[in-house]
Amino acid sequence: MTACVIEPSAGHEDEDVTAPAGCTLTADGAYGARLASAGDSWFPERWTLDGPEPYAVPLPRNQPEEPGTEVQPMADGRVLIHRVVAGRHAFSLLYPTGPGTGELPLGAVECPDGSARLRLLPPAPGGERAYALAVGPRATSVWLVAGGAFGPERLAELPGRCSGGVWLDRSGRLLALDRETGGRTKSVVVDLEGGGEVSPLLQIAAESDDRLLLADHDSGLLIVRSDAPSPGQDRLGWGVLGSSLPVRFPECLRVRDCSVTPFAIQPGQVLTPESCAVALRVDGPTGSWVAVWRPAERRVHHFRAPEGWLAGAGLWTPEGVLRLPYATEAVPCGVAQVSPPPAVGPEPGAATAPLPEPEPAAPVAEHSVQPAEHSVQPAEPSAQPAEPQAPCAPRPVPLQEAPLGRLVTNQCRLAWLPGSEVEGAG
Repeated sequence: MTACVIEPSAGHEDEDVTAPAGCTLTADGAYGARLASAGDSWFPERWTLDGPEPYAVPLPRNQPEEPGTEVQPMADGRVLIHRVVAGRHAFSLLYPTGPGTGELPLGAVECPDGSARLRLLPPAPGGERAYALAVGPRATSVWLVAGGAFGPERLAELPGRCSGGVWLDRSGRLLALDRETGGRTKSVVVDLEGGGEVSPLLQIAAESDDRLLLADHDSGLLIVRSDAPSPGQDRLGWGVLGSSLPVRFPECLRVRDCSVTPFAIQPGQVLTPESCAVALRVDGPTGSWVAVWRPAERRVHHFRAPEGWLAGAGLWTPEGVLRLPYATEAVPCGVAQVSPPPAVGPEPGAATAPLPEPEPAAPVAEHSVQPAEHSVQPAEPSAQPAEPQAPCAPRPVPLQEAPLGRLVTNQCRLAWLPGSEVEGAG
C-alpha cells in the first residue's frame, strides 16, 4: 500500500527535492507519526489508525525537538526519530511507558563531508526496518538505520546525487532512486541485498529528466514525472512495471496554475493497473485540495480537503476508500474518508494511443470530505471518453528496443533489469 508522498520539484537537481508529508504512515497504514506542536515546542506523536477509532499518543522527551526533526512509525508501534546532534545524525526508537516516553538509542551516522545531507527514506514494506539516504556532492549512500544487528549500517553507495525513494517489492530489497549525473536525472534501482547493485529503471529520452514518484506492488502501476513529452515542462505519466507498452502522459493531469502531486495508489487491483485510483494533492492560488484519478479515465475528480488535513498524507483501502488524516483543535486526531466514483471501463473500439485533450483550468472543488464513516458522494462523471485499457506483456522491453518513432514526445518506455522480478508486474 502506498501511503507516503515523495514530492520532487523540477529544475532543482542540485538540491534534495524530497519533502515529507505532514504525517508519515507505515506501508500498511496501521500507524502514523508526526512532529506535533504545543505553542513554540515540538514533540513526536504516534497515531494508531487500524482500530475502531484513530487516536494519538504524544511521545515527548525531556526537552522539545527541533522543527526539522524527522519521525517515522514502525510496524510494532514504536517511532523512529532522527535528530542532528553536533553534526552527527542520531537515531532512536521512542515508545510509551505509562505516563512517560522510553527511548532506545540505535547509534549515529557521521557524514565525512560536511555538505552531505541525510534524510529518512519512506517507510519500507513490513515496517521492521528503516532506511536513510545520505546525499553528498558526488555520491549518495543508502543506510540501514533501524532493524539491523549492530546499529546503522551502510548498504550501498552510488555515484551521483540521488533524491526520491520508492520501494518496488514487498520484501524491501529493491529501492528506486532518482539519480542526477551529467546534468540529467534518471530513475535507477538499487538491490539492497545484492551488494548495492545499480540498474537502470526509467530512461525515457537521452535529454529528459525522468523521476519515479509512486509504485504499487499489486498491480505494478508506476506514476512518473518527466519532461520528455514537453521539454522544459514536467508532466505526470503512468506505466506498468514489466509492460511493453509506452508510458502515457494524460492531459487531464495538467491543471493550469496548479502543481499536482500524487501521494497514494489504491492497492489490491491485481492485473488491472488501469483501474487503480490515484490520490493527488493539488496546490493552487486558492489553496490545496484533494483529487482522484484513474488511468482508465480521462478526467480528475476534485474534492475539498478536510480542515486540518496533514497535507500529502493519506492511504487507500483495497475497496477504494481514501483515508485522510487531519488534526484540528476540536479533533486532534481524525481520519476523513473519500469515496470517489467507481472505475469506468474503456469504451469499446477506443484507440490505443491517447487522444489530445485541452488543458483544464484550475477547478473549484464542489465536494467536501467527511469524517470517518461518512463518504463523499461526488457528482456524476462527465461523458468524456475513457483512456483505453493497457494490456500487459509478459516481459519488459528496454528503451533501446522500443520502436517509438514519431510518438517519442507523447509516449515512452520503461527499462527494467532482465531477471529481476517484482510481484504484481504484468
